[in-house]
Amino acid sequence: MRLFASGIRKLSRRPATFVTFGLLVGLLVLIVLAVGATANSTMGNGANQATRAAAAKELVTFPGAYDRMLAFITGLGGLFAMIYGAAIAGSEWSWGTLKSAVARGESRVRYLLASFASISFMIAIGVVVAFGIAIVAAIVGAHLAGLSTSGLGDTATLSGLPARLLKGWFAVVEEAALGFTIATLARSQLAGIGAGIAFYFGESFASIFLPDIVKFMPFSVANAALATGSSGGFGGGAAAASLPADQALVLVGVWLVGSLVVTSIFADRAEITG
Repeated sequence: MRLFASGIRKLSRRPATFVTFGLLVGLLVLIVLAVGATANSTMGNGANQATRAAAAKELVTFPGAYDRMLAFITGLGGLFAMIYGAAIAGSEWSWGTLKSAVARGESRVRYLLASFASISFMIAIGVVVAFGIAIVAAIVGAHLAGLSTSGLGDTATLSGLPARLLKGWFAVVEEAALGFTIATLARSQLAGIGAGIAFYFGESFASIFLPDIVKFMPFSVANAALATGSSGGFGGGAAAASLPADQALVLVGVWLVGSLVVTSIFADRAEITG
């Protein structure tokens, strides 16, 4: 608990926390407002224009917008969470903080797992706050598109939001764990972030050619775990081929635990220098 609380205090002051969250929220708001403002654009003609306009309006139409905003956060936010996890894990090696902790008598495994628990807590706060901001942006976008927000108070949707937010947090944490593990193995922030980004886009690209394999990969199962009839996948190739949500959620847990096990084994045996 002491290490966890210390990690929270440390992360709450880290520039990486504010930059990651700021970029995510900024992109979400920009995309949603741009969609709302251009939903009734008269550019183009014929069936294609009507289809694009209908798709744009669906993004900011309630109550479906709740699911779509969460899909944005878990899709786009998953990439940022992976980068965030890699940045924090890599800094433990490059800044020598892990070495200092071990020199004080801390267990390597306990220290790193407590650090990841702190990251998970910060992600929970980020998901809730980003979701709230995204909903406000969707309401503004709906007004810009001239749409009614009568579905905003849909009881059935609102009653299921806590469970869906919890699943969204769990999916994003799995992606953060992947970045955390990659950076730990590389013992470098830059290498961890670079490899993580390559993994993210590589999985998305591979879904075109190997959909039956990619659907079991971490970003795809994270997207599939939240898939509903009103929200599709975001990145990772989940839209091309995906598992049932319940099965995907189990695999999210497998990837999460597996990543932390690999991190623990490597940290326990690695030579700490610097």
